[in-house]
Amino acid sequence: MTADGTPPQKPPVRRGPVDASMTLLNEVMHRPLDPGYAAAAAARAADGTPRRTRGGVVLLVALAVLLGVVTTAAAIDLRAPRPAVLEARATLEQEITDRQAQADALATRSGELSAQIGTLQDEALGGLSDSVLADLAQEGALTGSQAVEGAGVIVTLDDAGGGLGSDDASSASLVHDSDLQRVVNALWSGGAEAVAINDQRLTGLSAIRSAGDAILVDLQPLVAPYHVEAVGDADAMRSALVRTGASDYLRLLSSQYGIESSVAAQSRLALPGRPTPTLYFASVPGAPVDSDPDPAGSGTSDEDTAPPAGTDSSDQRQESVE
Repeated sequence: MTADGTPPQKPPVRRGPVDASMTLLNEVMHRPLDPGYAAAAAARAADGTPRRTRGGVVLLVALAVLLGVVTTAAAIDLRAPRPAVLEARATLEQEITDRQAQADALATRSGELSAQIGTLQDEALGGLSDSVLADLAQEGALTGSQAVEGAGVIVTLDDAGGGLGSDDASSASLVHDSDLQRVVNALWSGGAEAVAINDQRLTGLSAIRSAGDAILVDLQPLVAPYHVEAVGDADAMRSALVRTGASDYLRLLSSQYGIESSVAAQSRLALPGRPTPTLYFASVPGAPVDSDPDPAGSGTSDEDTAPPAGTDSSDQRQESVE
């Protein structure tokens, strides 16, 4: 207390100059509204412009929600399949199933008729000598019309675990027709007596081709894994795989593209026969030889018997491996 009874006054706090680095903080704390917003609000009040009401805000939000719902419904409607499209797809699927059933029935019937022909042929040739019958059996094995059993090897090739796709990487990870051709040619060179791929017996006129990513053997589509079965001397055929470079090629496919392969010897293999091949022309010993074995109008030519184009494929993957 002072002499006059008043409380002592605190000395005024001396404030130093404001630090320039605190300007922004002071502006935010003491003037949160930008001067431009304040000027616009004052001008709107001076002009008598009505302020935005709560009902206007609600209406704007409701309009935005409505537009979002309409846009979503339109997108869903565009993505949904049309009934006509679904019906056409179902019709095509049913037709494919029916045609496949017909093809299977015809193949079964063809096998039954081939078995009947073989039985009748054996009965008709029953009086011939054993040497003639042995020659006929050997000829049937060579042409692929007769089933063959014996020791041999199985070469298995399987696609990499990536599935089908349209890009180059996924296509390269699939087994190609040229891969099977190289393996089959190596087995033939090793003395194979009969060869089949997934129970499709190969003959002198067989073609291993591709249609997109699918592999066809004599126009029959095959699915992975591909089992190349060959009857003959197992050691000679495995040596042929090494000698022709097929083994190195398979290892490169595994290391670069993930295509798995294996070679296994088998003590017994049973390869099915094919229907009797079409006879294009024949000659009788001692008969005069016709200079034109294909008379006009017969409908056969070198182009008919030659392997179709594409059996000696040289795709980009094979070139890159080599």
